[in-house]
Amino acid sequence: MRLLGIDPGLRFTGWGVLEAEGNRLRHVADGVIATESTDDVPSRLKMLDDALAEILARYAPAEAAVEETYVNRNATATLKLGYARGVALLAPARAGIPVFEYGAKTVKMAVVGTGAADKDQVGQMVRRLLPGAAQKRADAADALAVAICHAHHRASLNVWKRPA
Repeated sequence: MRLLGIDPGLRFTGWGVLEAEGNRLRHVADGVIATESTDDVPSRLKMLDDALAEILARYAPAEAAVEETYVNRNATATLKLGYARGVALLAPARAGIPVFEYGAKTVKMAVVGTGAADKDQVGQMVRRLLPGAAQKRADAADALAVAICHAHHRASLNVWKRPA
């Protein structure tokens, strides 16, 4: 099954595609969608939506997973992150793809084994689990981590659903 992970952000949105077959994971592609901070917010959101639509069309994932937004001290930054997250949730849903959400601690726990892992630890584990992943920015590694988290959760759910 092909899965898309998205780490939303208004300036940089990371994305990663992997294939999951049982416990086996294979890297397909990853990257970052960058917008210009000098552009107005509606233009940036449209660019993000257009880029996600292209990624969805190109890689045809069966499911998507999006990292949940955390709240920080800067309300304006949190609101802008929420805008980007809304686009990240809407783009796959509009394409008819089921969307799942995971908190940052859940993603870190699934990939590194601790919810307190830092970005370097997440990146190292993603490289270990998905050889060949480019991860040009931490945002792409985080997106792949979200996809890995979803693959693990999905595999566990399938085991629990099997009749005894």
